[in-house]
Parts: sequence; structure tokens; C-alpha cells
Amino acid sequence: MAVDQMQQSSASQPAEAAGSGDANGTGSTAEGRRRTLLFAAIVGCVIVVGAASFWLYSRTYESTDDAQVDGHLNGITARIDGDVKAVHVEENQPVQAGDVLVELDPRDYEVTVEQARAQLLKAQANERAENPNLPITQSTSQASVSTSKSEVANTEAAVAAAERDQLAALSRLQEVEANNTRAQADVARYKSLVEKNEVSRSEYDQVTSTAKALAASVDSARASADAAQKVVDQRRAQLDEARSLMVSARENAPNQVAISRANLQSKQADVQAMKAQLDRAQLDLSYCKIVAPVTGVISKRTVEVGEHVGRGQRLVTLADLGDLWVTANFKESQLKQMHPGQSVTISVDAFDQDFEGTIEAMPGSTGSVTSLLPPENATGNYVKVVQRLPVRIRFKPGQKGLERLRPGMSVVPKVWLK
Repeated sequence: MAVDQMQQSSASQPAEAAGSGDANGTGSTAEGRRRTLLFAAIVGCVIVVGAASFWLYSRTYESTDDAQVDGHLNGITARIDGDVKAVHVEENQPVQAGDVLVELDPRDYEVTVEQARAQLLKAQANERAENPNLPITQSTSQASVSTSKSEVANTEAAVAAAERDQLAALSRLQEVEANNTRAQADVARYKSLVEKNEVSRSEYDQVTSTAKALAASVDSARASADAAQKVVDQRRAQLDEARSLMVSARENAPNQVAISRANLQSKQADVQAMKAQLDRAQLDLSYCKIVAPVTGVISKRTVEVGEHVGRGQRLVTLADLGDLWVTANFKESQLKQMHPGQSVTISVDAFDQDFEGTIEAMPGSTGSVTSLLPPENATGNYVKVVQRLPVRIRFKPGQKGLERLRPGMSVVPKVWLK
């Protein structure tokens, strides 16, 4: 019995040991599996959170690498023809506004200035000579009108006097004719009385002599009356002439004054024209020194000493570094939430520095529309292409390092969609 129990217990011990080993192996495998699943879950959560965070972050801005710094490139041209006397700048040289860049030979233009000044002096002398003529003409015209009025008045008085003399002559003629008629009647009456010896011959001769004298007086009075009529006619003709001269003086006086005033204005206009010519000549002379209109850097020089340059020919190109901006060509699908005033972070490829800016203006058209050969979609070969539009971004002033920027530098702007 004891032996059997011992055998059974010894047989049962290995079995228990084997059972115990199976249980421990199964437990270790399950725990490792749980740890693997937990690690995978954690990694998955991290990836999901990271992806979600990146997605949310990417929705807060729009960016493009198709962007560059832009600025004003001032083409400095010659405003006159001339030979280059000196060139004071080289490429990449900084200049200040007002610095002399190029000098042209000024001698021809100095001669032109002297000629224009002489012409101006001559025109001013002519104006001074013409200036007194206007008041003289005005005085002369007024005197002529006054004189003609006086002449008319005098002639009218002369006509009146002649008419009075004519009336007196006619009265004298009538009186003499009446006396002559009576005398002739007396002669006829005395003739019959003499024949009857009722009066003496001497009385008859006296009456006859008186009648002859009165007959002669009639002729004289008639001649005087005719002469008086002619005087009246002459005075009336003189009156008509005086009145005509007065009308002519009244009409011509304003015209003469107007002519004198026009001559004076013509001389004054000549003076103004000569002043303009002198100003033009002095301007051309000043253009012999070509100066920088703005502060900047010479980016290209295309002129040499001794060259003959023409009006409008470009001599140097000046980059204005005081007014720079960024032209960023965003895709049209990126412009949904963009508007002027949004903040922009600008990364410059040339050096490790970011700048702050703001959107200054949204584009007016796509780049393809304003290109030299815009697409013509009506020809039937239309293929939809995502268009790019230039957005202007202005640098915020006062930032350190802005003076290092140059037009054409590549940048990466990041527009914050707030």
C-alpha cells in the first residue's frame, strides 16, 4: 500500500510538473501579445494625432516656392543727343539720389543757351519800344475825335452864317428889284410927261439915270445872291466832309487802339516765346549731367566714354532697393481664403533669415493672360491647367537685413490664413 502510494505520488509529480510548465508558457505568450498590441496602438495613436495635427496645421497657411523678390529697375536714359564726356559709376555700385552718373559734352548746348538769351533780349527791347505806342495811339485817337467834333461844329456855324448871308442877299435882291420896278415905272411915266412938257428934261434925265442905276443894282444884287448860294453850298459840302471825318475818326479810333494793343501783345508774346526757348535751352544744358533719380545700386552699365548717345538711349539700370516687395505666384486653388492684410512669413533662399510681411494686393489677372502669347482656348485644343496668379506681398518696414535683399532673389512665402 505504501509502495503503491509512493509510486502514485512519484508518477503524479512529473505530471503536475508538466502541467505547470504548460500553464507558464501560455501566460508568457499572451502577455507579449498584449504588449505588442499596446505598442502598436500607441504608435497608431501617435501617427493619427501627428497626421491630424499636421493636417490642421497645414490648413492654417498657404505657401509656394514660385516666388521672388521684386523691385523697381529704373532705366536711366539720355534726354538729349550728345557725346559721353564721363561715366562716374560701375556695375553693383551703390548711389544716392542726385549723384551724377553720366556727363555729356555741354558745349553745343551752352552756345544754344547764349543764342536764346540774345533773342530774349532783342524781344524785350522790341516790347519796350512798342509799349509807349499804345497810350500815344489812344491819345491821338481821342484828339482826332475831338478835333473832328470841333471841325463839325465850326462848319455847322459857317453854314449857318452862309445861310444868313444868303438870306440877306436875297432880301437885298428883292429890295433892289422892287426899287428897279418902281424906277422903271417912273421912267415910263416921266417920259409921257416930258413929251407933254409937264416936267423938265432934266428931271426926266435924272429919273432915267436912277432907273439905270437901279437896274445895274439888280444885276449886282442877283450876283451877290448867287454867290451867297454858292457859299452855302460850299459850307454844306464842308459840313458833310467834316461829319464824314468825325464818323471815320470815331470808327477808326478803337481800331487804331486795337491795332496798337495787338502789336504790343505780339511783342509780349515774342518775349514769352523767347523765354520759353531760353528755358528749353537751359533744360537741355542741365540734361548734360544725368543724375540718379532714386537711391539704389547700379545693376547694369551700357555706356562708355566717347560714345555718341541718342535721345532715349538707355545708359545704366538702377535698382531701387528702398522699395522692394515679393511677387508670389499662387495656384488659383490656394486663393480661396487669402485677402489683403494677412500676415506672411517670408523665407529667403540666399541666407538663413525669415522676414515678416503682409499681403498688399490680390492679382488682377492670371500670369498666362498677361503673357506675350496668351492661350487661345477657342481653337479647340483646350486642356485645363491650374493657373497661377501673382500676389504682391509687402515687407514690413524696419526689419534687420532688408538692405541685403535684391530683386530676383528666390523666396518661399507662407501666408497665414487668419
